[in-house]
Amino acid sequence: MPRAVQADLTTAELESLFESWGFNPANAVRVMRSFYRCRELPGSLPKGLVERLKREFPAGSTSLAKRQVAEDGTVKLLLSLRDGRTVETVLMPDYREDRAAGCLSSQVGCALGCDFCATGKSGFERDLTAGEMVEQFLALRREASSLRRRIQRVVFMGMGEPLLNLDAVLAAIRRLTDASLDVLGCRQIMVSTVGIVPGIDALFDSGLPVMLAVSLHAPDDEERARLLPLAKRYPIADILAAAGRFHARDRRAVNIQYCLLKGINDSPEHARRLADLLRDRRMHVNILRYSPTGPGLSGAAYAPSDQAAEARFLAELGAQGLVAHPRRPRGTDIGAACGQLRSARQETLE
Repeated sequence: MPRAVQADLTTAELESLFESWGFNPANAVRVMRSFYRCRELPGSLPKGLVERLKREFPAGSTSLAKRQVAEDGTVKLLLSLRDGRTVETVLMPDYREDRAAGCLSSQVGCALGCDFCATGKSGFERDLTAGEMVEQFLALRREASSLRRRIQRVVFMGMGEPLLNLDAVLAAIRRLTDASLDVLGCRQIMVSTVGIVPGIDALFDSGLPVMLAVSLHAPDDEERARLLPLAKRYPIADILAAAGRFHARDRRAVNIQYCLLKGINDSPEHARRLADLLRDRRMHVNILRYSPTGPGLSGAAYAPSDQAAEARFLAELGAQGLVAHPRRPRGTDIGAACGQLRSARQETLE
């Protein structure tokens, strides 16, 4: 059996562990604060406790397999897990020089088979543990610190579908938002989904006031099903109804992710139909630029829309009264799409 790692524990669980070891459980908060700030253990801890911690938690569950830095400052890390599998996580510099955002993965691979997604090509291998997600954050925090930046926002938008591993995602969020550790607030965390309706409701029921992003990518079920097979199970109407229930909790806007694909979903008519779907809903539209990943599972090849088509799409959304903005592309020179670094490494090893 693999040994436990500190990222697998909550503060309360570490308190109980300290007590079972015969040490003051009040030390747990101090130890956890140092751990989440990527610092050495406090020097004032009892020597016996320091020795026990080093013996019980000699290393984490992840190690760096590869690191890439893009011209725009985006840093993509490929982390090796204890079972030999790998997962990606990304640090994205903010326009403010002292801030950054982190993108975390929730699964090794993905079972959903979205046709334009690099991760989907590798299939699903397993869920990540809450501790493995926490360690992604810590790896990014060390990167950010080396750049004199602080992570101000975290998005669960990396490899995998977060709502299909929701228990572990929620456990990771609760650790990152533990008020005693002063790491992040729930408002600084966004969870993305392709539209798992029961998962959206379960995320709502968790009571965690995180943000929600829904990857739509098409304005009707038939077109969407060609891109995202899951669309056959959850119609757009049901997804938007669940997103509406989520929004009703605290009136926070839901983000709609829409990746423009040349000649597929980027016409003014698509924009008008998208506007019809979202009219009278408090939802912000993020227009994403596609990073080519080669032929999809269907054999179809996709290309990013050109700037003129993107401008026409955005102009039509604006004319229809929707709030929409293009999301600045990140790390295009290093393979920006989720799964590309992992796929490239696997190809090299084969």
